[in-house]
Amino acid sequence: MKHKGYFAGATLLIGCLICMGFATIHNKPKKEHWVQLFNGKDIKDWNVKINHHDYNDNFGNTFRVEDGIIKVRYDKYGAFDNQYGHLYYKKPFSHFKLRVEYRITGDWKTDAPGYTIGNSGIMYHSQDPKTMLKDQDWPISVEFQLLCGLDDGKPRPTGNMCSPGTDIVYKGIIDDRHCIESSSKTYKKEEWVNAELIVLGDSLVTHIINGDTVLQYSKPQIGGGVVNNYDKNIKIDGKRLTQGFIALQSEGQPVDFRKVEILDLSEKKK
Repeated sequence: MKHKGYFAGATLLIGCLICMGFATIHNKPKKEHWVQLFNGKDIKDWNVKINHHDYNDNFGNTFRVEDGIIKVRYDKYGAFDNQYGHLYYKKPFSHFKLRVEYRITGDWKTDAPGYTIGNSGIMYHSQDPKTMLKDQDWPISVEFQLLCGLDDGKPRPTGNMCSPGTDIVYKGIIDDRHCIESSSKTYKKEEWVNAELIVLGDSLVTHIINGDTVLQYSKPQIGGGVVNNYDKNIKIDGKRLTQGFIALQSEGQPVDFRKVEILDLSEKKK
């Protein structure tokens, strides 16, 4: 009887361990499926729109791939002439997490507007670049602004929000400021920074810099100013932005992007 009890107890223990194993496997979280928007080789999956130029005219080879990096450069420009540019991924997104590794680098183009020193950005919920007019300076979109510190020693956070042709709700009200500063620390030029953007359609938006949440707001919508020479049929003020294109910015400051990846959260829509 003693031996039977021992084997019965052992059998029960083994059964429990097996059940626990199955439960662990069943409850194991699904692996996140991140998609590389930048393949490390070329920008064939991307489209270009630069102010004063036609759609997909990559004037001056502004956007190029070298050493596995998307580089934004102006060495083939004459005068800058407000030739702000954007490199758009080929398809729109609605609910997503976006991760980008970037660094502000090189010498600012001295005839560009002063605010563009050490300045770049990631646009999201942008209008389709095909709908932009030739002399439209900025896409109607929301910008995840990327800045580096200057030589004056003053704080200059990155991961800010700017709103060309749009509005957002911040702390419960529509905020009419063109840019809202984040709580990030200041990063130096030539320093690689990890930027993450979490966008849930037309509800909550979260900016993350090097793992720290630095800004949150909600309800991105068409409105505001700053954008010029647009098609009036596109700029419908008050229209909530539920989706749009993602773009990397050029505005007079060289910048490098070595990773651009996305996690589609569409299945999490309520």
